[in-house]
Amino acid sequence: MVRALWTGASGMNAQQVSLDNIANNLANVNTTGYKKQTTEFSSLLYQKLQRTQTDNNGDPKPVLAQVGTGVRVTALTSIFTQGIMQETGNDNDYCIEGQGFFRIQMPNGTEAYTRNGAFQMSIDGDGVTLSTAEGYPVLDQDGDIIHFNTSEYNVTNISTDEYGRFIYRDAENDDVVDTGIRIGLAQFNNPSGLDKLSNSIFRESANSGEPRYEVEDPALSISKIHAKYLEGSNVQTVDEIVNLITTQRAYEMNSKIISAADEMMQQANNLR
Repeated sequence: MVRALWTGASGMNAQQVSLDNIANNLANVNTTGYKKQTTEFSSLLYQKLQRTQTDNNGDPKPVLAQVGTGVRVTALTSIFTQGIMQETGNDNDYCIEGQGFFRIQMPNGTEAYTRNGAFQMSIDGDGVTLSTAEGYPVLDQDGDIIHFNTSEYNVTNISTDEYGRFIYRDAENDDVVDTGIRIGLAQFNNPSGLDKLSNSIFRESANSGEPRYEVEDPALSISKIHAKYLEGSNVQTVDEIVNLITTQRAYEMNSKIISAADEMMQQANNLR
């Protein structure tokens, strides 16, 4: 009886975590660059009900008498499938087609990564700096802050090609000049192992491995960058609703197991 109570309780705890994860996915259905998470379960230890696994003739039984003790959540795995490209018309919006991540600089000077390409040009001293909506500078292929001196460039005449190179068009001479600056992109051997921060920002971890920069690693498939587009969330609302119903039913069944075990214990206690 006690085993049934603990098993049902473990199932309710696991389904509660699954429900929390589904709620987070649905809450971020319109978050730019958000990657959905799936809940991974695993069974707990099994207990042997019989020490001797033989029949009356001494022959071994074909199966073991074991019973499980419940379930637990082992991981919340991020799924890095491509989100839908959404046209915005904003010159500073960028969408990655491929496995890359934008490189950004955090306030403490460390490097972080994101798929959210909703950038802005912020005024910085003698020019403008490409930064995230939170004000974090975007880094180029060399790990330097993308900065344009307004005395040298008219920012309105700067455009970006499909590989993230900034091209400057001189209106007076009608010349097209490569500024030599390119949006830095990084890839990871295990992106699901990235440490998640707020604002769709990720950080390198031991599980993800070190970043591999696309301009330096010839073994990587080069990602494409689409200007005036953003990558939408890869959350599928219908799938999440189905998962929500499944989780709710599983939670309900585990609660019924606890109720049934409690009633059986009451009947056993009332025996005379």
